[in-house]
Formats: sequence, structure tokens, C-alpha cells
Amino acid sequence: MNDVRMRGFKARTEVSRFQAVVRERTRRLEAETVALEQAGGRVLADAVLSAVDVPAFPRSAMDGYALLAEETYGADTYNPLAFNVIGEVTPGRRFEGRVGPGQTVRIMTGAPLPDGADAVLMAEYTAEHDGVMTATASVTPAKHVGRIGEDIRAGAPVLPAGRRLRPQDLGVLASIGQATVKVVRRPAVSLLITGNELLKPGEAPRGAMIVDSNSLMLRELAIRDGGRVAEVRHLRDERLLLREALLHAPGDLVAITGGSSVGVEDHAPTLVAEEGELLVHGVAMRPSAPTGFGWVRGRPVFLLPGNPVSCLAAYEFFVGLALRRMAGLAESWPYRLARVPLRERIASQIGRVDYARVRLVEGQASLISTSGASILSSTTAADGFVVVDQDSEGMPAGQTVDVWLYD
Repeated sequence: MNDVRMRGFKARTEVSRFQAVVRERTRRLEAETVALEQAGGRVLADAVLSAVDVPAFPRSAMDGYALLAEETYGADTYNPLAFNVIGEVTPGRRFEGRVGPGQTVRIMTGAPLPDGADAVLMAEYTAEHDGVMTATASVTPAKHVGRIGEDIRAGAPVLPAGRRLRPQDLGVLASIGQATVKVVRRPAVSLLITGNELLKPGEAPRGAMIVDSNSLMLRELAIRDGGRVAEVRHLRDERLLLREALLHAPGDLVAITGGSSVGVEDHAPTLVAEEGELLVHGVAMRPSAPTGFGWVRGRPVFLLPGNPVSCLAAYEFFVGLALRRMAGLAESWPYRLARVPLRERIASQIGRVDYARVRLVEGQASLISTSGASILSSTTAADGFVVVDQDSEGMPAGQTVDVWLYD
């Protein structure tokens, strides 16, 4: 075992190389079939084609009267034309009969068009008395009639593979009679939260103990990126406990927070190396330098710094990428992008990526002055973040930059 503890990092992996390794080792999970009611937010595994026409029958688009259009020609307020009303049809029912010359059927929006009729005259241009309707306007054939397949044609593509299903998508799938749908299985994540100093969320800070904030943050990020949390375990910095948890954690991906650096109690890197492959340890990025990635028993394992801002940044650049790939989502960050000028300079150094939190002030991006990796409130005070590329020594005031907005 190559024990790097208390030796520091001899070299740090470039962010782009780290991401390339994640891409090499992760891929979309297999499909599963779920009930339509449970498919919201899930990713379609296959394109959906309609087996039916929607609508499957010509239907009225208005409340009014179904009739033969050519019989209305010439009708106006000075020349009303009379039609015998022979019935009524409402949605979900058919008119048992046929509309003949000089006849009409009262019809409601969405109801099937009766045989013999080819148009609907809006109720606003009619009057009815003692079973006779008088028309004061004319219509053309197919006026106010929804044709067969007007919405969706049988055999036509409805939704593409890879679509993250929105509420209106579920409505469309229901309209073509889908009861179930094939979606990409959601990656299950195990969160191993390490640290002798940590209390669980909901407990009050006391003495030298602090409350774990990373597990709640990571849970929501994982859900956002198409995953689900299978387990959250809080562990002391004890090697045997962490080994047991690592080897038996449920799910498709493991994220360990804390114990990822080179201190005497940083067991995670050497354990991953012993039990599988330690592919990356140490990244050329600020914050988040002590981030790692490995492969143990057929699944990815991420080593995340315990400091909250470092943990967040490492998740955004690496874990989120893996989860979105596994869940069948687009790799890109799910944030809005704004292009605004910098209010003040951001300093960096060649060879390192910087994750700089900023707030928007009068149309400009202003650097959050508190930049410590343990100051989580710097992210809640921020509107978003700016990424300084590894080939840059920084960005001068006034330069237009990309701001990824947290909202």
C-alpha cells in the first residue's frame, strides 16, 4: 500500500483529466418499467411512439350545433336559416343517428361529431326555439372540428429517449393509453459521513463538536441529478468501521466525506487503494484539492473533503457528473447561466481551477470576500459561482464572465 498520509500531494490531477476518468468509468444504468404515476422526473430509456390516434374520432372544438356546412351558406342576421334540432351530443357519448338535410344536433366541446355533419356552428351565431335553430352565420367544412389524429398520429414519435419527464409529458403519455413507461434506473447513492467531531443533523453544536451539514446538502444534490439516497451513515474516524461500511454500503455509487486528505486519520484513500483502485487522489482545484476517486467492487467511490464548500465544489465537478451520466441526464450543470462583468479582480494561478462564489450587485459579479472552504454560508450569500480555468492567472475587473446561478 502506498500510504500518502502526512506526506502531502506529490502531484494533483487536472480537473479535465479527473472528469475524463469519471466519464471512462461511468455509463447509463439499465432500464426499468414503472407505473406512469411514478415516472415524474425520470428519464425515458426508449423513445415512445403512439399506438393510437389522438383524438381517435372527429370532435367538436366549440359549443354549438353540428350540421352540414354547405347548408349554412348565405346565412346572416338579415337572412337567418332554420334547422330542425334532432338531438344533443355531449363528451363521452355518441349521437345514435345521422344528420340529414335541414337538420342539426346540439353539440358540446369535445363531443364526437355526428354522422352526416361536417362542421360546427358556434352557439353565439344561433338561437333555438321550439326545436328549431336559426343560424345567422355560415361555416365552411371542418370548421370548429378537431380531426382524427390532430393531436397525435398513430405511429408518430411522442417523446424521445433521454427525455426527463415533465408533468405535461406524463399527460401526453396518459392520452395515448400508456399505463407504464420504461425509464433509466435511478442510481442509488450511499453517503458515508466521517469525522469524530461530527454530530448528526438536528443536534445542537456543543463543545468542540460540530453538526454535519454535508449529508443534507449531498442528499438534495443527488436527487436533483437523478439519483436517490440509499443510505446515510455517520462514522467515527476508525479504519475498521470505514472499511466495513465501504464494502457493504448499498447502491451504485459511494460518496465518503471527510478523511480524504493526507492526515493521520484520513483513511479513505488508502482503504480504496487496498480494496480496489484509487484512480485519482488530489485535484488541481481551489477549493477541493483533497478530492479522490476510485473503484471498489464494481462501483465508483468518491472521496470528498469534509469542509462544506470544498465538498460542494467537488460534488459539482465530479460526483454530479457521474450521477447524471448514470441517470441518463445531460452532463452539463443544471444551472442557469448569466454573462455579466466582474466588479473586482479574481486572482488565480496557472495550473489550477478556481471555484469562486459571487453575488450579483447592480448587474455585476462581486466576489464573496469570505472564501474559506469551511464557510458554507458563503454559498448561501452567493448568487452563483464563476469558474476560473486552469490556464488563467485570474480575471480582471470589468471582464465579462459566465456566472452559474444557484437558483
